[in-house]
Parts: sequence; C-alpha cells; structure tokens
Amino acid sequence: MRIAVVGASGNLGTAVLNELMERGEADSIRAIARRRPNTDVDPYRQADWLSIDVQWEESVDELTEAFDGADAVIHLAWLIQPNHDRELLRRVNVDGTAHVLEAAARAGVKHVALASSVGAYSPVEDHELRDETWRTDGIQTAHYSVDKAAQERAVDAFEAEHPDVAVARIRPALIFQGAAASEIQRYFLGKLLPNNLLGTVRPPRLPMPDGIRLQALHARDAAAAFVEAVLRGAHGPFNVAADDILDGEALASALSNTEAAQQAEMGKVDSAYKAVEKSSFPVPSFPIRPLIKLAHRSRLLPMDEGWLDMAMRSPLMNTDRAREELGWKPTRTGLEALEDLIDGMSRGNGADSGPMRAETKDPASQANLPLPGADHSLDEDAVSSDLLGQYLRDHLSGAAAGLDRITAMAEGYQDTPVYAQLAAVAESIAGERAWLEGLIERQGFTRPTIMEQAASAAEKLARLKPFGTGVTDRSPSEMVLEVELMMGAITAKMHAWLVVADYCEELGVKRDVADELLETAEAQRETLAGVHEYARRRAYRPDANAFPK
Repeated sequence: MRIAVVGASGNLGTAVLNELMERGEADSIRAIARRRPNTDVDPYRQADWLSIDVQWEESVDELTEAFDGADAVIHLAWLIQPNHDRELLRRVNVDGTAHVLEAAARAGVKHVALASSVGAYSPVEDHELRDETWRTDGIQTAHYSVDKAAQERAVDAFEAEHPDVAVARIRPALIFQGAAASEIQRYFLGKLLPNNLLGTVRPPRLPMPDGIRLQALHARDAAAAFVEAVLRGAHGPFNVAADDILDGEALASALSNTEAAQQAEMGKVDSAYKAVEKSSFPVPSFPIRPLIKLAHRSRLLPMDEGWLDMAMRSPLMNTDRAREELGWKPTRTGLEALEDLIDGMSRGNGADSGPMRAETKDPASQANLPLPGADHSLDEDAVSSDLLGQYLRDHLSGAAAGLDRITAMAEGYQDTPVYAQLAAVAESIAGERAWLEGLIERQGFTRPTIMEQAASAAEKLARLKPFGTGVTDRSPSEMVLEVELMMGAITAKMHAWLVVADYCEELGVKRDVADELLETAEAQRETLAGVHEYARRRAYRPDANAFPK
C-alpha cells in the first residue's frame, strides 16, 4: 500500500511514521511538510520527502502530483501558533484541509484519514461520555476549536461532492509523548516554564481548576488509529482516547514529585490513582482565566485563555466505535502518556525535525557535525591560539546576531510562500553556530559572552527601524533589505570557514567537515537568493502582493 502523510514532521506525524515503519505494511511512504526534518535518522529516513505549504491555493497542483499513485492520504498538518495571526491559522488549518482533500480527489485517492479533534465538539456542562453524533460546532472562545469545527464543515462539503472517497475523521483527545516535550513546551508554556525545570523542581502540591476532567492518549496509540483507518478503508468520525479520565488530582500527580508520579512511571496505574489525593488542591476556574489571558497578552505565555475553556467545557468521548470498527484499543493510559510527556520535559527531549527540535545545550548534537576529540590540544608552536581564538570568538558574536535575525525573519514571514526556505536557513545556521560554539569550547578559548550579547542587542535594535510608512506595517522593501543583509552575513561567514579549512589540522577538525560547512553556507546563500528574487519582483510594483492574506 502506498501512503502519503501530510504534516509528517510534527508530534502526531512522527508517531504515524513510526507506526508505519514498525508495521511494514506500506510499500512506500510519501511524507509532506513545510520543513524537511533530518532524513538521516528514523523514522524520517523511511519516507520520500517533499516540502509543500498547504495554505496556498497553488499547493493543490503540487499536492495532486505528490498524491499520484497513492492508495491513501493521512492528513495531519495543523498550525497551533502564532495565536495572534488568525488569518494565517485559518489558511493553514481550514483552507489547507480543503486543498489536501481536493488534491486527493484529483489524484484518484480513495481513502483519506484526517486529524479532527475533541476540540471540534460543542461545549458541555457535564461529564457524560459523548459518541461521534455529538454536535461539532466548536467552542467559540477557543480559536483552535473554532478552526476544528470549520475543518469539519470543509469535510462535509467535500464528502457531499465526492461520495466515492472514504474520509475517516479521527477525533483524538490530547496527544502526549516524551519526544514531543520540547514542541509542546514551546507552543503552550514557552519561557514561563524554563527548559528542564521539572528535572530539578517538582512541587509537592499544585492548584488545579475545580471540576477539570480531561482525556488523553499516547501519540503511538493515536497513530495506530490513523493507520488502521487507511488500512481498513474506514469512513466517518472516530473518537480515540485512553480509558482513564484525568481530573485535577491526576494532572497534579504527574507534575509533582509524589508517589503517584512514581507509580505511574512504573506502570502501576491503580497504585498511582490511590496516591493522587496528596497532589493538588482545587481552585475556582474563573480567576485563572484572566491570569492566563494577561500572561498571554504580556507575551509570557504562548497559549491563550481559549485552551482553558476547552479543558473545562469539551466533552468526554465514548470510543466504542473505534474499538469495534477499527479494532483499535489504547495500550497506555492517559496518565502514563502524560507522565511520559512530563518526563520528556524534565529531560528536554525532542526529535530531529523543525517542530519537535530538542531544547538541548549540547552543541555537537545540534550541529550534526563532529568536533575535535576531547584529547585534542592546540599546537602553540604551529598557530597563535590568542589570535585564532579571538578571530573565532568575533565570528561567534556575529553568528549570534545573524541567528537572531534569520529566526525573526522566519517567524515574521510565516504568512508568505517563502517561510519554508527562511525556516530551513534558520535551522541550518543554528546548527553551524552550535558547532562553532563547540569548537571554541573544545579548544579552551574564552566565550565572548558580553560581545555576543551586545551583537544580539544591536541586531534587535536594528529591527525596530520601519521600512514602511507606519511603525507596525510591513513594507515589501523590508524583506528585500533583510535578505540582502543575511546574504552578506553568510558571505562573511564563509570566509571564517575558509580559515577553519586552512587550520583544520591544528584545530583537530577533519577537512571534509570544513568542506561541508562551506557547502552548507553556499546552499544557504542560494536559498536566500531565491527569497530575494521573490521579494524584489513584488516589492516595488503597486499591483503585486508580497504579503498575501
């Protein structure tokens, strides 16, 4: 069976690739995402990758070609952040779903499984289990829920027009796994909860909203439902969730350093639930909502108050249909899935893709390039360590500013067709900077902490200059000029790699590593040249639209 997976690099997409890899029932896997992951590692190397941004109408032709010859499509692409850009989220999430479905029909695909959610359901005021017939009008105060409901309407329209295509709407509860820890922390908690904090601080008791009751499941169990759906040619909606219900006590137990968390970690679920009474104390939900809203508006918390509304008012789901028609059943409880996530957060876990990148402090692991051995020492008779060290430190300071700039560009231009190219360059530069940092540390050179911070601050200050008539309005000239600055910075960086190549023996760096750094920088420059072409051809024509909405 030939299967195409759209949105294959995120939390659920990675789990689906793992599931397909382990089952071995797919003859070929075509993986599609805005940004390619590291295709040298599992499960990503098991697929043939394409970079397609589904939000654009033009993507229908690309997707149709990608789906050619596929027996089934699994559609998982969904954008959670940035909350403030509702136009962007709607285009990716709702229009993107319509584009994927239209392309599947054009390509003659007969089986589609797509990711809906418990968030699509209308709100409830009780804890009764609802089956798939419950209304899918969403919770209007939560943008995620609103878009999931709109996605359901897009599927309704598609099914009416294409009754010959079997569409399975998988509606999972919250999906957790340890490998998604960095992604979930970045999207929902941000800097409010520092990385790895849970590895050292686990509070004995936590306040929890009174009456909160949630369902969850492990990503591997969720992935199994999608794979079963396409293998069986299933049609219609399917609720998937673990058997247990997570109340405030259970949620607190996973976050706290209590017997409950320890028992759950060992798989002793019954013992864990007997111990949860020591983990939390209930608080009314109404004062929590404005606090979340304030933290979000202050840019301290990525998630907004709508997520609390969903947590308090989404229905609990009956999963009988998935068990009966898909032969599906969870292998882990929701508490075990949550504990796996919390453990991953305490370790800073992630995966080798853009969305799931680990928040690691190990430069070598970020760069994917070998560093000199720990026993290597610089030959003082052959090279001046003071001069070479100062030169490399200066370039590391410049790299800090360059990384800040390209990262800001990628984030600022998510609503343009060149986002994927900018994000790929940003990730590549982050790896190079990490490698250079590791090289400096291995050689015993002093880190340029003050200079690095000054360069970063100067770069941020420079970005305050508006290129348009308003302070906040973007001008197409901004993209042209910023790309030119980055291309100049990359050219300067290439000279640094030439120096590393000339002194690779003294530095303990393999020559092929230096050559790879030069090739990577050249590829970055070529990518940015394409972005520059896109921007300059639109920047100064009044009828062109550089920032489509």
